Amino acid sequence: MFDAKKIKEQIVKWIEGYFRVNASPETKVVIGISGGKDSSIVAALCVEALGKDRVIGVLLPQGEQFDIDVSYKLCKTLDISYVKINIEEPVRALYAGVTAAGLSLNDVAVFNTPARIRMAALYAVSGIVGGRVANTCNLSEDWVGYSTKFGDSAGDFSPLSNLTVTELKAVGRELGLAPEFIDKTPIDGLCGKTDEDNLGFTYAALDKYIRENICDDAQVKEKIDRLHRMNLHKVNPMPSFEYVPSSPEHSAH
Repeated sequence: MFDAKKIKEQIVKWIEGYFRVNASPETKVVIGISGGKDSSIVAALCVEALGKDRVIGVLLPQGEQFDIDVSYKLCKTLDISYVKINIEEPVRALYAGVTAAGLSLNDVAVFNTPARIRMAALYAVSGIVGGRVANTCNLSEDWVGYSTKFGDSAGDFSPLSNLTVTELKAVGRELGLAPEFIDKTPIDGLCGKTDEDNLGFTYAALDKYIRENICDDAQVKEKIDRLHRMNLHKVNPMPSFEYVPSSPEHSAH
């Protein structure tokens, strides 16, 4: 059985250890705050591990964001400092540059570019304040590639990447977060569909398959397996050619 209290305490200690080894006592955490479960829980974990004064939230709307009030409320609930950076103009500028170069935008570019601009913004803030960027991905989304390579899949440390959605929600409740931060329906922010609509199956079904290897729907199982295979490149280290220099003795001949 998943022990949310125990795992929450372990993650807090892990974050403390990461910053003790990889940062100074003044180093801050920079987190993109969407108002969803992942960023809310990561922010709360970091506050518990390091204190609210070392956590900076970054709100990154693309134009008007209909649910940005949840992001503001999360920052105020945790009493962390925050900044808002609207990425609408940078995204438009990049699209304009692409089309000016004679290329046509497609769904892949339109869906992934904003996530990569957001990550660039987070690292800009991190560079300014001397921080570390928190990755907010979870195991369920990573398993089927529901993240953007070098976008929301990037970061300096990742507290939730080995927890399923079911598990991290339990950690969120253990942290005392309000249901609106834990159970808010995730929407991609682009086409207006929920994550589960886009995936074609529920996180409950996915989590059961990941942890128990049980999936009652053969078509869903096939789709999960296919997405997992196709998207391993997002989580695996970048392949690199392994060059083995010749020994001096061999080169002499």
